[in-house]
Amino acid sequence: MNRLFTQDSPAAQYQQARRRAGKKLGWYLHATVYVLVNLGLMALALSQGRHWALYPALGWGLGLLAHGLAVWLTSPNSPWWKRMVERELEQLQSTEKR
Repeated sequence: MNRLFTQDSPAAQYQQARRRAGKKLGWYLHATVYVLVNLGLMALALSQGRHWALYPALGWGLGLLAHGLAVWLTSPNSPWWKRMVERELEQLQSTEKR
């Protein structure tokens, strides 16, 4: 087998690290745009004496939360992910013993 395609090869680890870093960078950019845009909306709403900027902030905030959960909870090194994999392995092993 070609070492370039094995899971533990430096090239595979580098690709995985780049992919994970890109996902995290994407979330940081998303969060930065969220803060900047919502500060502008809040300033606009307050200048009108209204509080409507809360609604887009809440809706977009839910999307930002979902994006963050997808980035950090589904990372193969997250504790949550590791627990899920361990549970699945236990279930598979107990099913095979029957």
